[in-house]
Amino acid sequence: MRYTEIDDPDCAIAQALAVVGDPWTLLLIRDIAGGTHQFDALQGELGISRKVLTGRLKTLVADGVLERRLYSARPARFEYHLTPAGRGLLPVLVALQDWGARHVMGDGALSATSAGDSAETRRVHALVGRRLPGLELAGPQGAPVDPVAADRAWTVLYCFPGAYAPGGHDYPPGWERIPGARGCTLESCTYRDRMADFAERDARVHGVSTQRPDQLAAFAEHARIAFPLLSDADLQLAGSLRLPTFRAAGVDRLKRLTLVLDASRTVRGVLYPLQDPAGSVDDALALIDSLAGA
Repeated sequence: MRYTEIDDPDCAIAQALAVVGDPWTLLLIRDIAGGTHQFDALQGELGISRKVLTGRLKTLVADGVLERRLYSARPARFEYHLTPAGRGLLPVLVALQDWGARHVMGDGALSATSAGDSAETRRVHALVGRRLPGLELAGPQGAPVDPVAADRAWTVLYCFPGAYAPGGHDYPPGWERIPGARGCTLESCTYRDRMADFAERDARVHGVSTQRPDQLAAFAEHARIAFPLLSDADLQLAGSLRLPTFRAAGVDRLKRLTLVLDASRTVRGVLYPLQDPAGSVDDALALIDSLAGA
């Protein structure tokens, strides 16, 4: 029975579950957001039967969550991509992941970091070799920016929970008591002061936070940050790579981590967890040196 058959047509929860109230559905959206678009690849990722997969894909297309794109004319074969409605479900996936990591796989404690031997840490380090799907984040003045620099050998994406200019926004209550949350300003300013070292290595640096673009622009002006600070407020990056998050003051926030990608958009190195915000900059430089040497 679909939830639309239940006599509760005015309940948005029931109507939403009519579309996504099946575990395969959310797992499909998870994998498609991560860059898996073809039928056989989706089946291989999920271990789902062809019959069930065919039915789920057909339903999601009919419900406007996915769209089909022809990639082979003979025989006709299609890829599946998220529509705007499908991308609107990424915050749902991020919230489920955060809840599962904190309350099902963890002890319920709020944290902006993780233990070195945790399942979350293993998942983040398993990103090495993954290719970041094509996406754009909001940059300065809200202009769309590709987070990966195609004209450089390396891109460093350092993700941070939040940094604010004085007087423009207060940190959430209890921020200083959340493990791993403090140090974002120090981290960004250390990257600012080491820009020449990254330029020597043909690396571009982007900071990423789920803050609004105007908040990031105000902080960048206050701290004299010249490189782009990108907003993942819509959780496109977090959802596509399943990056770890935590929720504070009603906002999903990225935990502190660093990704090093090459020009092909492939993740080549990961730093997580990070206990020393300023020291993580030296760690990022050392990681680029080791990758270039290899």
